[in-house]
Amino acid sequence: MLRWFNIILPVELNDVVEVVKTHNRWRGSECINLIASENVMSPLAKAVYMSDMMHRYAEGRPGRRYYQGVKYVDVIEEVVSKLFSELLKVKHVEPRAVSGTIANATVFRVLGGPQDRALIAPVQAGAHVSHTKFGTLGALGIEHVEMPFNSELWNIDVDKAVKMIRDLKPKFVTLGASVYLFPHPTKEIADVAHEVNAYVVHDVAHVLGLIVGRKWPNPIHEGADIATSSTHKTFPGPQGGVIFTNNDELYKAVSKVIFPWFVSNHHLHRLPATAITAAEMKYFGESYAEQVVRNAKAFAEALSSEGFKLLAENLGFTKSHMLVVDVSELGGGSKVAQELESANIIVNKNLLPWDRPEAVKDPSGIRLGTQEMTRYGAVESDFKEVARFMRELLIERRDHAEIRRKVVEFRKSFTEVKYTFKVGVDVLESVLGKT
Repeated sequence: MLRWFNIILPVELNDVVEVVKTHNRWRGSECINLIASENVMSPLAKAVYMSDMMHRYAEGRPGRRYYQGVKYVDVIEEVVSKLFSELLKVKHVEPRAVSGTIANATVFRVLGGPQDRALIAPVQAGAHVSHTKFGTLGALGIEHVEMPFNSELWNIDVDKAVKMIRDLKPKFVTLGASVYLFPHPTKEIADVAHEVNAYVVHDVAHVLGLIVGRKWPNPIHEGADIATSSTHKTFPGPQGGVIFTNNDELYKAVSKVIFPWFVSNHHLHRLPATAITAAEMKYFGESYAEQVVRNAKAFAEALSSEGFKLLAENLGFTKSHMLVVDVSELGGGSKVAQELESANIIVNKNLLPWDRPEAVKDPSGIRLGTQEMTRYGAVESDFKEVARFMRELLIERRDHAEIRRKVVEFRKSFTEVKYTFKVGVDVLESVLGKT
């Protein structure tokens, strides 16, 4: 039982607190997290995330709300938009999407409707589920057609895609992916899409931090009409979404659709945390993004030398934060991901281009990302050590407990978030209202 001022609290409360404490200790200080869609906020961002704004409603836009008491929320929301506009060098930013999927849904609803057609990257080659008939496009009644994929180039087959766009004349084309090793051919696709009056949407959820850090091209500058993203992958903020564009009319339409179609209240406490993270990326983003990409390259090379079968080796493995490993000869993605978790190495199973769609529960691959451990200060040599752990566990078949002990010891060197402002405990406590 928990005690608080000599009051015995219910067992249910004790259970919840203990589980959260255990989770925080395990994932926060005992695991090597390689999931490519996750990251960690700085202590200051977490402090402002735990603000009174989490209790409040602010339907509408700054200065035009349907609730009172949000004058400070308005200030923060405008700061977020201004910072993102500056970081991304774009005119318009819509920060009210509560996730990348909601950002996609908003844009898709603006650009198309039932019976319309959208072209997407192939599902097995990394298209996010929200791009497909299985997710948001399907919910909106929009037909998805997969563009051809060139497995040698690990990218959309531009020539075939161009022909398909001209033949099918879709309402829009969606680029970006959840397995995103190399930039999609935005300019080439946008040029032909615009010929047939189609829009180009680019989902940069995975690479937003790399765009801000000048390691990945900004699709708006390459001809995309509008871009969507989440704010918690390579961009290390709170979970949420954002939409950006230089198109005045699209921005107006998106802002009218997101509320009230897909968002009522937009989870206000994430706004100050997003603003803090954006400021961190303004000052530290380039060095962070550079190290993320360097680590991914070094990790891929190390895994390959340790005997793993990496995809896109002929292309240098990756230009982003992530890499993909074919583990079909080691038992498949599901088995390998479970084995790694037993040793406190956290990854996710993933479809490969040659997998059938029904293999989603047990695909051939695993997907790895370097962004979170980079945020904790890991560099190339550290990822080479992680590759050795993986070889010992999966190829040499050493005991899970032995590797887990090595991982826990390794992780002791990576407990402090880097690429952020150094603030004292007094500042954090004042933000949390303790002084």
